[in-house]
Amino acid sequence: MDSTAMSMPAGATQFTLPDTSLAEDQLLERQRRWQEFLNRDNNVNADATELERIISDDKPRLVVSMDHIREFDAELAEQLMAEPAEFIPGLEAAATEAGRAAAVRAGVSLDAGQFRVAVGFSGAFGTHHVTPRGLRARQLGRLVCVEGIVTRCSLVRPKVERSVHYAAATRTFFAKTYRDQSSGGTGFSSAYPTADDKGHALTTEFGLSRYTDHQTINIQEMPERAPPGQLPRGVDVVLDGDLVDAVKPGDRVAIVGVYRALGGKATTAAAAIFRTVLMAGAVRVFGAGSLAATKPSSGVSSGVPGAMALTEGDITNIHAIAKRADAFELLAQSLAPSICGHAEIKRAVLLQQLGGVEKNLENGTHIRGDVNVLMVGDPSTAKSQLLRYVLRIAPLAIATTGRGSSGVGLTAAVVADKDSGERRLEAGAMVLADRGVVCIDEFDKMTDIDRVAIHEVMEQQTVTVAKAGIHTTLNARCSVLAAANPVYGRYDPKRAPHQNIALPDSLLSRFDLLFVVTDSMDEARDRAISAHVLRMHRYVPPGVEPGQPLPDLLDQGLGTASLLAAMNGPDASADGATRPCTVFEPFNEYLHAGVAAAPPRRGRGRPARNVAPKREVLSTEFLRRFLYFAKNMVRPVLADAAADDLARAYAELRAQASGQGIEGRGATGAVQTTTPVTARTLETLIRLATAHAKLRLSSTVDAQDAEVAKGLLRFALFKEKPATAQRPSRAARRKTKRVRTSDDDTVSDISSDEDEVSDHADADQADQGGLRPMQTVQPVEPETAMDVDEISADRLALFKAQLSKAMGERRLDASTSPWSFPEPFVSIINDGLAGHPVFSIAEAEHALQAMEAENRLMYRDNMIIMM
Repeated sequence: MDSTAMSMPAGATQFTLPDTSLAEDQLLERQRRWQEFLNRDNNVNADATELERIISDDKPRLVVSMDHIREFDAELAEQLMAEPAEFIPGLEAAATEAGRAAAVRAGVSLDAGQFRVAVGFSGAFGTHHVTPRGLRARQLGRLVCVEGIVTRCSLVRPKVERSVHYAAATRTFFAKTYRDQSSGGTGFSSAYPTADDKGHALTTEFGLSRYTDHQTINIQEMPERAPPGQLPRGVDVVLDGDLVDAVKPGDRVAIVGVYRALGGKATTAAAAIFRTVLMAGAVRVFGAGSLAATKPSSGVSSGVPGAMALTEGDITNIHAIAKRADAFELLAQSLAPSICGHAEIKRAVLLQQLGGVEKNLENGTHIRGDVNVLMVGDPSTAKSQLLRYVLRIAPLAIATTGRGSSGVGLTAAVVADKDSGERRLEAGAMVLADRGVVCIDEFDKMTDIDRVAIHEVMEQQTVTVAKAGIHTTLNARCSVLAAANPVYGRYDPKRAPHQNIALPDSLLSRFDLLFVVTDSMDEARDRAISAHVLRMHRYVPPGVEPGQPLPDLLDQGLGTASLLAAMNGPDASADGATRPCTVFEPFNEYLHAGVAAAPPRRGRGRPARNVAPKREVLSTEFLRRFLYFAKNMVRPVLADAAADDLARAYAELRAQASGQGIEGRGATGAVQTTTPVTARTLETLIRLATAHAKLRLSSTVDAQDAEVAKGLLRFALFKEKPATAQRPSRAARRKTKRVRTSDDDTVSDISSDEDEVSDHADADQADQGGLRPMQTVQPVEPETAMDVDEISADRLALFKAQLSKAMGERRLDASTSPWSFPEPFVSIINDGLAGHPVFSIAEAEHALQAMEAENRLMYRDNMIIMM
């Protein structure tokens, strides 16, 4: 037992110290070397400056950069990482002496016996920078930097370092220093003395004893980096002194410390398995950004680990895409391009990834900026596939299911530690997804008790825990993307929406957008979808022979940089962070069925009617970089004009839902809506408009952003096509300022001339059965044709009558749909018009658009399909 008497009485037993001259010499030599490092004469000695700053702290800790040590002595840095137990004590002793000298120079009074400077490390660690999954036996006893997310935190307990005891019989004080397995060095001693060597009872003097704070946490690998289908790996971390209570569950941290193996009761000769822990020396908390462009083992340590590295070329490309007049449509159809239809849902998911602007008022009010989306619909409508794609492009996304999750599993749970028996707080999925997205599939399978648990998260974005003596609040600032089935399995259009959805209004009002996805039965549409599915099954990756087995990429994870490198080819190589990624990827008819053909671009002085339409698809990596840049680098402010438009739109939505009309006019009776129109609906409009302004990289939310928000919300509430938001009028386009991009070589394939973007239909459906767009010939119109910007109600009714007549006479057969436009469709419609002007191509196109808004037909790429 390592006991030393403070005042040795006469006749007391003398202890003989072992001969440690060699160890002492080595310690003094290393201490001298560290003193040279701390006293080095540089222009700016950051370590000496930091040491002068922390001498007045209660528990000073000096964080030394490994980069500075390498500049001073590269061999010393390597020895430190290989044998930290041998070199850290010398550095702490040198830092303590330097701190005392700095205190004397500064005139700060210190307790020389109690003053001790702890050390930590930062900077680049090379191959020693790992995740909990990368910790192996070869790292034992080495200095490592581990990145992960905190899942459990124990209570802070005092741990005795030095106890003082009094023997009343001999009137002598004894002191003992304790060293356990979590302390540095060797010679563990944890037996608590109760009597001296002569058997006299000892009384502990608690006021003279010295204690330190002790806490144990558990960190797991980040969800976005964990391979799918495997359990996340974790490691216990021991925090002492000033490091306790530095983190909470859900925080993303980078911890630098010594990886050690501890013996325990379970360690026997039959099972020589030791418990491993990380003895923390420095803790750094960073926010939830995107995935690192480089691998963790690359040694690159930035101020915000996990932040996406964007090159100057990437930023130039992002600005060029944002200035395009069709940027919203281009980005939306590049989102899950292999999924047919769901154009409005894709637009909503795109705006959800961008999000609004979070507001934290001075009075403590928190207004969320995240957008929550719910999809309710028939089976086999690609709801789960959309969720899976979001898991791939979102910087941080956690997937869960309704039946496989509980309320505490989504929020937070209080569990009992298996070793100490004390209560611990364990973070749930929504806390782990702070600043990210939670994808919940089979949302309707959750029980009512579990759904109530997420009410607070979806609006207040916090998790309040008050159980088992633990009272705390955790942040859960995340978006929710959920998918559910109707109560009857399939959506029944004859029933009201609330009878199909069967979710309480208190929960539905927390979803900004609720989309009803139905599997409508139509021969032409079914033929188109079946053709697309067959084309996907026929797809063969480039460079792979038919019948050759494909490499399995699932072990890389859905969102890791390694998977993106495997998918994107040479652009995502090791030096991919130093050059811009590819903006567009080649259009593939087997995969990109959800991409609509871009309208032919008109050159100056020449028509483009006979030019084949061009299909553009943004690469997945560029889409991720665009969303990351637009979400984090832009904070738009609501303009007065947009605020007035949004207030007017909210009043109109309330009036339309209640059926009372505006100012007593247009009363139609109550209208069924998917979600109740409440005050949260106005906040939804603001969030959607702000997200669209972020997409344009605009500093203000303008009227055009409000139009997009109104159109998208009207479609979600009333199934109204947002035609005005997608197809601005010619007058509105003339008022829009034309923007041009620079002729940069890196963006030579990007054009932002607004006059090159004409009216075009949205990407609501797939290309029809693989049919190639037909080149049409401009027909000669009679002199009596009417060329107008819109079609009147009478002319629209006449057009519908002519179409029904043509179908009844089999001049237009629905079984042969799609039909080519304008010819022979316009000629068939004009056949038999007596006493009425014939329909021009422009007027017929307006009529087709009006019927498309009524879901009567579909007009795409000069092709007409009857619904």
